[in-house]
Amino acid sequence: MEYRPLGRSGCVVSSLCLGTMTFGGEADEATSVAQLEAFVEAGGTFIDTADVYTGTESEAIIGRWLSSAPTDVREQVALATKGRFPTGDGPNDLGLSRRHLSMALDASLRRLQVDTIDLYQVHAWDPLTPLEETLRFLDDAVTAGKIRYVGLSNFTGWQLQRAVDLAEFHGWSVPVSLQPNYNLLGRELEWEIVPACAANELGILPWSPLAGGWLTGKYKPDERPTGASRLGEDPDRGLEAYERRSAEQRTWDVIEAVRTVAAGRGVSMAQVALAWVADRPQVTSVILGARTESQLADNLGAAGLHLDEEETALLDAASDPDPAGYPYGQQGLQQRSRQVHGRR
Repeated sequence: MEYRPLGRSGCVVSSLCLGTMTFGGEADEATSVAQLEAFVEAGGTFIDTADVYTGTESEAIIGRWLSSAPTDVREQVALATKGRFPTGDGPNDLGLSRRHLSMALDASLRRLQVDTIDLYQVHAWDPLTPLEETLRFLDDAVTAGKIRYVGLSNFTGWQLQRAVDLAEFHGWSVPVSLQPNYNLLGRELEWEIVPACAANELGILPWSPLAGGWLTGKYKPDERPTGASRLGEDPDRGLEAYERRSAEQRTWDVIEAVRTVAAGRGVSMAQVALAWVADRPQVTSVILGARTESQLADNLGAAGLHLDEEETALLDAASDPDPAGYPYGQQGLQQRSRQVHGRR
């Protein structure tokens, strides 16, 4: 396992992060605990959850495990959670207001059975709450010792920049990370969001790095998913999105490129896809989301795997979203090339 600074902070975390959205749902408590044990055994130190994962059960499972873990494990784990989405039926049971976040944070602390959360992330933008109110609350939470660092999730480029600018202007705690959807099939954030993270020294924590399982090679053209996959077990879940992605030739070009690299390396397709995103500019830690122990074991095989220039170029070419319009056409392509390779 490798370790990297969490964005502009001095906190160091493992380059692979255990995502826990499946805990208490697709992964029962015994399976969830087994994943936690396997992750820390492999050298993992970074665990991510949210107060709405499986109706708060994810946080509760982590809290029960952490409270019984050896002291050295508790001291090494960097714990991240999120707040923003509905935690009840009341009009103030959601959003990024001081009122909601103060209650949500305290509830997360109770469920996780800790005094301090290492990284507290706002789960998404709230158009109704002034950003100053949110950022001031987060700074107060840092001062109170309830959280150590502030993070963002699912923010656009301008939203991220606005948050950083306001925090710096007022002398509040500045966000150190962004958690976005990022993978070989979803690279559009490289047009605006990645450069914004780079300019502000925010670490990127990609979620869904395997694009919902697409990059593992388990889906095939003109073949409806069946069996041991989320879509196969529940055909109505995400069917429209599946059909839309399946109809794009780029999808299958990317999958074939991943398969080619995996075969040449003698590793799984999942490990190739994870290695690619782990080495993208500004990425601090890649969030793994496994339903089973075997899936997690395969994902952990990506630790320390680095692709060479030829392999990376093959994947880059197949996955480039190739925008045609201004300002993301040829001009944008040149800018992104300079960003990746460090040229002006």
